[in-house]
Amino acid sequence: MYKLYEAADLHEAQLVLDLLTRHDIAARLLNTYAHGALGELPFTHAYPEIWLVNEADISQARTLVYAFEHRSATQEQWRCSHCGEANPDSFELCWHCGTTPPSS
Repeated sequence: MYKLYEAADLHEAQLVLDLLTRHDIAARLLNTYAHGALGELPFTHAYPEIWLVNEADISQARTLVYAFEHRSATQEQWRCSHCGEANPDSFELCWHCGTTPPSS
């Protein structure tokens, strides 16, 4: 396995893991419960980590993570093609029904 990403918190780690999964990249989330050991472990050892299963996915995964880290925080919205709800441009799924945006 190959360590790809160290997240600031579990929410960020899960977003990255979901992004990789949507692109058929096998990955694992480690240190899910390590925050409970803070004080016993140094805080830098408790960050959630994303590890790739296949080394062949490194290049594509790095590209996806780079795009994730450099996404813009715009106020634009997209309308869900399934339920019609408006979603902030930063949402990767419709908040109402879970459908992916048209550009995905």
